[in-house]
Amino acid sequence: MQDRPKILFLAAAALFCFARAHAAVLTGLDAAEQSDFEQFAGKRVGLITNQTGVDGAGKSSVDALFASRKAKLVAIFSPEHGFRGSAEGGETISNSTDPVTGLPIYSLYGAVHRPTPAMLAGLDVLVFDIQDVGARFYTYLTTMALCMEEAAKLRIPFVVLDRPNPITGAVLEGPVLPKNIHEFTGYFPVPVRHGMTAGEMALMHKDLHGLAMDLSVVKLQGWNRAAYYEDTGLAWVNPSPNIRDVDAAIMYPGIGGFEATNMAVGRGTDSPFMWFGAPWLDAERLAGALNAAGLAGVRFYAESKTPERDIYAGRLCRGIRMEITDRAAVRPMDIFVRAVCALREKAYYRDFRFDESALRLIAGNNVYKAVFESKEPPEKIISDFHAQCREFDNTRRRYLLY
Repeated sequence: MQDRPKILFLAAAALFCFARAHAAVLTGLDAAEQSDFEQFAGKRVGLITNQTGVDGAGKSSVDALFASRKAKLVAIFSPEHGFRGSAEGGETISNSTDPVTGLPIYSLYGAVHRPTPAMLAGLDVLVFDIQDVGARFYTYLTTMALCMEEAAKLRIPFVVLDRPNPITGAVLEGPVLPKNIHEFTGYFPVPVRHGMTAGEMALMHKDLHGLAMDLSVVKLQGWNRAAYYEDTGLAWVNPSPNIRDVDAAIMYPGIGGFEATNMAVGRGTDSPFMWFGAPWLDAERLAGALNAAGLAGVRFYAESKTPERDIYAGRLCRGIRMEITDRAAVRPMDIFVRAVCALREKAYYRDFRFDESALRLIAGNNVYKAVFESKEPPEKIISDFHAQCREFDNTRRRYLLY
């Protein structure tokens, strides 16, 4: 029995080596590690990352860079949800110190959203290594863009260690944000589901924003644009507290739109973004309407939940549970449009409310006008989405790396 722990360790190591040998994808971090970060040799590095910045062995990019014999990591920057990704959305985060390396962690979701000149002082290169989810209003790529802009001002080279788009780089959905809008949750002139990686978005932002800077991308190896995250062989790490698996990430671009309304989206329950509801909702009627619409790849069921937190904490909510039956076919923005078009019928949903400015930003001005002003049918709204996505795809193709 004395050798049992050793046997178990060796068995676990063998399984890990088997998984690595059969992994389909190497991230930009994995690729950079192969040369012990030769690209950053002799340079003082600032790293923008969080809990998702790990290599195929589960080692964080902070630990990997700090241990490098070639590069010198001197500062860490963290986005919304914090360095460990445990803070709830919108929660203000203060600067801190990494207890392992002793390095400063500058919060870019606290007193500032952009790194200040003092934070960037002495850096030779700024590196981005965070897993995005593929939705326009998810804020990690906004943080990347703001860091790029500040790096450009100080002529600091910027490097993206690329990661997969977890909901594929092959599907576009929703309206394109107008180019004159630059809000933290709406910073890029892209559809709600943009189908790009962080590296591709960085290349586009540099071009469209006219940034004079040294930008490079350490590319993924072995990634297929049609792949979902589970197809990559990489371990899933929750990018934020309520995106807990690939299905939630798939639904987020559509169901996340309800956060501009008085509808709960499953925060504080066991199924965030796979359920939405409210105390006032006629869930049976809405589930029937959504199923009758014949939306591909999904089924709807009336199901009540009592969220532990969020807008209806402790209150029984009548809601809609969604079951994905075909990931490749489901279109969450179509679900959102069908649902809000049904909810505008005051005869049944008199209590439905929304924040007009937030809804215009998340879903788009044209969606707001079509749903609540001209009251166009959902088929027309969705058709307009498709036209905008086709036009955007022509722009996007110039920046695709895979």
